[in-house]
Amino acid sequence: MNVPSPCVRNCCLDDNDICLGCGRTVEEIIRWGDAVDNEKLEILKSSKKRIAERIAAKKSKQENI
Repeated sequence: MNVPSPCVRNCCLDDNDICLGCGRTVEEIIRWGDAVDNEKLEILKSSKKRIAERIAAKKSKQENI
């Protein structure tokens, strides 16, 4: 299996060193090139969860304005 990189070329880190574009941590970005497919799938799962959490937090914040 060839797991494609989640990079969307919008590399900007937040205060927790998580990419605002793909949702990966700095450590995950660095590890990606050497990771086997199972590890990449776990990274994707974690990054998608972080992106969903960021969207939900932003939506909640906007609703409270």
